[in-house]
Amino acid sequence: MAEQILSRPASAAPPGTGRFALRTIVVLYVGIIAVVPVSVLFWRALKPGLGKFFDAITAPAAIDAFERTGVIAVWAVVLNTVFGVAVALLLSRYRFPGRRILDAFVDLPVAISPIVVGMALVLVYGAGGWFGLGVNQVIGAMPGMVLATVFVSLPLVLRSVLPVLEEAGIEQEQAAASLGAKWFATFRRITLPTIRTALGYGVVLALARSIGEFGAVLVVSNNFQSTQTAPLLVDSLLQDDFKPDQAYAIAFVLMLVSILAIVTTALLRRRKQATS
Repeated sequence: MAEQILSRPASAAPPGTGRFALRTIVVLYVGIIAVVPVSVLFWRALKPGLGKFFDAITAPAAIDAFERTGVIAVWAVVLNTVFGVAVALLLSRYRFPGRRILDAFVDLPVAISPIVVGMALVLVYGAGGWFGLGVNQVIGAMPGMVLATVFVSLPLVLRSVLPVLEEAGIEQEQAAASLGAKWFATFRRITLPTIRTALGYGVVLALARSIGEFGAVLVVSNNFQSTQTAPLLVDSLLQDDFKPDQAYAIAFVLMLVSILAIVTTALLRRRKQATS
């Protein structure tokens, strides 16, 4: 007993003290970085009154920007869902030369600036580029904006689905194939139910990322009034038109969509953990 008492560290803190200190630090950090700026944005958006707030978000330019943002986001999510699942199946089910390079290349949008992405797309698809079809057909138009948004949100669906496919293995799919099931029937009845929750999680993340994209879309759209998305309109109202109240109101709507996406992903994550 005496040896145990002597060997106990003199400065040992009670078990709960470390957790309390760590929790306090984390809460303060998150509050300063995220909660306080978001709260101030909400306050500034609603400060002029609900009437002016609704006038700002229902102005013709705002409605046009919201619609354009929605169209671009939907196209980007659809494309990244289809090809994200396809690439995830390829990486999880097959071994081929260059597989690791492809796996690493998918994460490229996370590693480079969206501004650089936009510049690269201009060099490739702009007038005089390798696949240039004219400035009014790709760059400075909806197709270029969709391409830029697809690029920056590329890994989200793939990285949500790939670990689930790798964990599930191929035994059930091989059994279905041995019984004569076609590939589409196997995908619909076995693969899709397996990845359903993870796929929903990735789709929501991709949607939130696509709605909020600014840098790449700014470059490829040339920031014309006819090509402004909601984030671009917020920047224009702040920098060019000096209408901060309208900018705050539109940013408030974008923030609400992001919060809804966060809540949805949290629910999907909980459901995934409950079913795993």
